[in-house]
Amino acid sequence: MTTKALPLLEQEAVTPCCPPLSERPITAEEAERAAVMFKALGDPVRLRLFSLVASHEGGEACVCDISDVGVSQPTVSHHLKKLREAGLLTSERRGTWVYYKVEPSVLAAMGRLLTRAATA
Repeated sequence: MTTKALPLLEQEAVTPCCPPLSERPITAEEAERAAVMFKALGDPVRLRLFSLVASHEGGEACVCDISDVGVSQPTVSHHLKKLREAGLLTSERRGTWVYYKVEPSVLAAMGRLLTRAATA
């Protein structure tokens, strides 16, 4: 079965997948988009990798800087690819190295989903 990753990035910015859960029930399409993100983060290695990239200076890390997550380098590359396919990371090749980045809008969109809607 082939799983299609739903894009979260749109022209350099992230479109929030959905409103805060406390604002209104989310639609089936919004649930699909959010599930792709959270499914990708449901693996402990991927969550650690996402955290390593997000907390790295400048929110960007070279794959050469990511090593101690308890799995081999090919497995690290596989997990980084899954995070990228879910729209959680962007990547850029510079020479022989690939640099991964978490766009601040990705974190904002994820946080917004889980944040209680402000009351007037």
